[in-house]
Amino acid sequence: QVRVAESGGGLVQAGGSLRLSCAASARTFSSYAMGWFRQAPGKEREFVAVNTRSGGSTYYADSVKGRFTVSRDNAKNTVYLQMNSLKPEDTANYYCAAGGTVYSSSSYYPSYWGQGTQVTVSS
Repeated sequence: QVRVAESGGGLVQAGGSLRLSCAASARTFSSYAMGWFRQAPGKEREFVAVNTRSGGSTYYADSVKGRFTVSRDNAKNTVYLQMNSLKPEDTANYYCAAGGTVYSSSSYYPSYWGQGTQVTVSS
């Protein structure tokens, strides 16, 4: 069982930046896929980004390419989602995901989920 805990959400103005953090209890963190999903009220959960493993590949949804960046700190068992040039449509509850299978691009099926952290982007 891998515990996943994300944090860093908040309220930010359009065009601003925010960094989300996700700590995972995986014994071999660097080998685990780590990614992000988001869900807005009344909408389906959607894929945001995933890193297959430390030193592996990173894939982003088209809607966030060029604005969001995933990075890892293996010493802290933590993955980050740096969000720049935020837009109101980025408003959602963001969920960290761990493990599971990454096929390619947006095809990520995680094994573990965090509880979510709210990101609100105002106009």
